[in-house]
Amino acid sequence: MNRRHFLASCAALAVMPRTLVAEETFLVTRTDAEWRAMLTPLQYKVMRKEGTERAGSSPLDKIYDDGTYHCRGCDLKLYSSRHKYDSGTGWPSFYKALPNAIETKSDRKLLRVRTECHCRRCGSHLGHIFDDGPKPTGKRHCLNGVSLVFKEA
Repeated sequence: MNRRHFLASCAALAVMPRTLVAEETFLVTRTDAEWRAMLTPLQYKVMRKEGTERAGSSPLDKIYDDGTYHCRGCDLKLYSSRHKYDSGTGWPSFYKALPNAIETKSDRKLLRVRTECHCRRCGSHLGHIFDDGPKPTGKRHCLNGVSLVFKEA
């Protein structure tokens, strides 16, 4: 195998879609058919296949009312509106999650390592965490609005 073929093969592997950790590891589990029945095609693509919604497409990006953002998949409280800020990215952004709400894993889909976050109870993909957020954490939880449900306080 020559170097060019090897590098092309590595690149192809890096962008292949990954599946979530085995469903049995989460407290809330559903069959694929159950997920598809309860979610829109975009919600399914983002939450179950680790896709991304188009920037600026979520109405949740511009909501700053008092309340809590819950997982669309299992209704777990994930983020407080107190930790939300306008990152200018077009996605709802927070500088921290609520305690015991999310889990993270490495994401190598774009030929660099990013930190992916998902709901710790049902495994739904939420978005990514970056190191360019505001104080006090310096983190930016850049989330897909389709993965969330906002509930006013």
